[in-house]
Amino acid sequence: MLRIALPNKGRLADDTRELFNDAGLEVRASGERSLTASLGGEFEAIFVRATDIPEFVADGAADVGVTGWDLVCESGRELHELLDLGFGKCRMVVAARDDSGVSTLDDLRGNGIAPRVATVFPRITRSFFESAERSVTVVPVSGACEIAPHLGIADIVVDITSTGSTLRMNGLHEVATVLESSARLIATPVLATASPHAAARVALTELTTALESVLRARGQRYVMANVPRAVLEDVRRVLPGLNGPTVIDLLNGGTHVAVHAVVPSHAIYRTIAQLKQLGGEGILVTRIERLMP
Repeated sequence: MLRIALPNKGRLADDTRELFNDAGLEVRASGERSLTASLGGEFEAIFVRATDIPEFVADGAADVGVTGWDLVCESGRELHELLDLGFGKCRMVVAARDDSGVSTLDDLRGNGIAPRVATVFPRITRSFFESAERSVTVVPVSGACEIAPHLGIADIVVDITSTGSTLRMNGLHEVATVLESSARLIATPVLATASPHAAARVALTELTTALESVLRARGQRYVMANVPRAVLEDVRRVLPGLNGPTVIDLLNGGTHVAVHAVVPSHAIYRTIAQLKQLGGEGILVTRIERLMP
């Protein structure tokens, strides 16, 4: 049985649970505060803080985990990324006060005194500024580092942002991007690439495939329509699909055929209009639960 470490609270936990449910791995916990839950079959979930998941997986307390890439990088542990889950997207940025006069990293050279950087991510921060050949003094904080420049604790901050609104609200602006993050499915390199347990490798592959099929289906729609046989070449340009549209003869023959294709959801409005222009009838659009290449 594979043990999977999942976030225990917050938006990341909600999105993770939704993904696993959509993949047929429904979380069956005995109560809201349960620390473990069955995912059916050969999977068991344990619920821990997202910040602790890299350590749990690296130390073998869990075989697989779901957490933010920023937390994986900050942990410094050797972990294998199996899948980018696409949600929980954010950026880690360098930010300075609006009245600081700092707009680029070059402005940090200043008067030769190493600027102080407040951050919840000291490991990543040190590595970033070392790579940028900038001398700084890292000031680790446990949270709410946006206030640090206003209190004189630090000159700049390195923090996570999604839209930048919190930074702007606190009189800060972005100077540079440190890294981009999103939720990832992670495992130890041994389990991911050279596990001695064949059953564990099979279960891990099945888990990754199930989640990936759900992610691939998101943002896609399945389109079916009856179109004149004479315009199939034009329909092919409207419905490229994964490998071109599927064409099926109708039971009563005639001049029409049925075409099926997968179309990005953002293109549905225009696709329907183009099919109508080509004489399409009986157009049906439906969501897709899973999609395998």
